Order: sequence, then C-alpha cells, then structure tokens
Amino acid sequence: MTRVLIVAHHLKDDARKAAITAADWLTEHGHAAWSHEDDAAQLELPDLAGDDPPETADLVLSLGGDGTMLRAVGMLNGAPVPLLGVNLGRLGYLTEVEVDGMVDALQRFVAGPDSGGWHLDRRMMLDVDVRDGDGTPLGRWCALNEAVVEKRTSGQTVQLQVLIDGEPFTSYAADGLIVSTPTGSTAYSFSARGPVVSPKHRAVLVTPVAPHMLFDRSLLLDPSETVEIQVGGDRQASVVIDGSTRCALTTGAIVRCEPSASTADFVRFRGRRYHQVLKAKFGLTDR
Repeated sequence: MTRVLIVAHHLKDDARKAAITAADWLTEHGHAAWSHEDDAAQLELPDLAGDDPPETADLVLSLGGDGTMLRAVGMLNGAPVPLLGVNLGRLGYLTEVEVDGMVDALQRFVAGPDSGGWHLDRRMMLDVDVRDGDGTPLGRWCALNEAVVEKRTSGQTVQLQVLIDGEPFTSYAADGLIVSTPTGSTAYSFSARGPVVSPKHRAVLVTPVAPHMLFDRSLLLDPSETVEIQVGGDRQASVVIDGSTRCALTTGAIVRCEPSASTADFVRFRGRRYHQVLKAKFGLTDR
C-alpha cells in the first residue's frame, strides 16, 4: 500500500476536482490518501482530513503550480519523501505532469521506478538557522528556493552585514539580501538580476535587493561555504523562506545559511527538461 499526502491549491476549483480524482483512484486500488486538516477544510473535503505527519507519506502529490510545490516542500522540512507535481497553473519549473496525466503518473509511481520508468530529481536545499542577538534560537527551516532577509518598513533600507565562513565580507544597505540555491536562481534572485544557474550544480548565491551602494553584484559561492547575515543599525528585518514570512529580526540577529544534507526529491518520468522550460518561460527562440 502506498500512502499519499495530497497538497492542493486552495483557490483553484480544478485542484479540488483533481484531489477528489486522485483520492478516489488511490482508494479504489488499495492505497491511502489524505490531506492536512487545514487543506481539507479549505478544499471543503472533510473526508480527506488526516493528522498523520507529512514525513510518514510515501509520496506527496502537489496539485497547483510552483507555489504549491514550495508549500509541500516546506511541509516536509527536509524529510526524504518524493514529490510529484501536477501543473494547474502556468508553465512551472518544478511540476512534472499536467492534470490529464495525473492518474497515469500515480499508476506508474506505485509500480515502482523499474516498472514505472521514473527517477528522482534531487535538488539541493539550504538549512536556515535564525538566532536573536543574544543567541536565542528563533527557528530553523529548509529552503528549496531561497532565504531572504528583507526590510520591514517601506521606504527604508536595512543594514545587513555578510560573513562568509565566519569572516566579515561587507555590509549592505539594501531592501534585502537573497541567499538562494541553483533551483531558486530563476525565482526572486533572477528578478534581482542574479544569474541563472543549472539545478545540476551545488552552489550558494547571494544577491542584494535594490542595494544603495555601488557593489550590486551577486556572489556565487562554493557549497562548502557558509553565509551569515547579521542585522545592523536600528531597523527591523524579516526572514522569508520560499515566499513565506517566518519571523521578525531585531538588531544583532543572525541568519545562517548552509547547504543542507537533505534534498527535495521530485519524481520525473523523462529526461531533464530544465533548459526547455527555461526557454519557454522567457520566450526564447532559435536563431
């Protein structure tokens, strides 16, 4: 029996329909399906509600777009559970199949990688450890795309001191700083003029957001290097992990980012198509 956690976009009616279809197929074929209680309530599917921890699943089925995939990764917080993304939005980087191929994808997954012809695309993540100025732990998370330390007040910059492997690098006056993975290089970091990095790489990118200084370039660091961001001055900041605000930071707080031993494991049924998705996303054409 395969245990499947369904994570669906709350505002898409087709996500609700897909959740029903997936749950019905899984149940009919002797498997188990459930959604987090909050998800089930939002989807008005009380029969799907369950309180089993996400890490007990054999598969997480994400119904939506890349945002839903990021939420599913966040729920796992580093647990080694495969994720299968069903695209219900625009062209997605992380999803694998369209909704009309969902049942076939489930059938192939439960058959196993040898019979079903699938493999895992393992993506690097970041461990993000946040502490107050006195060393009090404020939280620890895994990020697939990025960790962002950003200003909390519009119209102001925030002072952020960057240390690499414990040694001071420089202090930024900026709207924020993005520490991203190669997967996240096409997300927020890209909009801040960061480079595009193949997800086959293991690397850490540090990209300033609207820096009020002449040095505005991204840093591309080796995955063995650790980045620490310390809040300076008298202005508060926030930590945002993969688009979700996690906590507020005051002067002296430190956000430590380093490559995680955990990976986000995406189910793939074909060869890597990253460059084709990138090409379509940005409307690139052959010359």
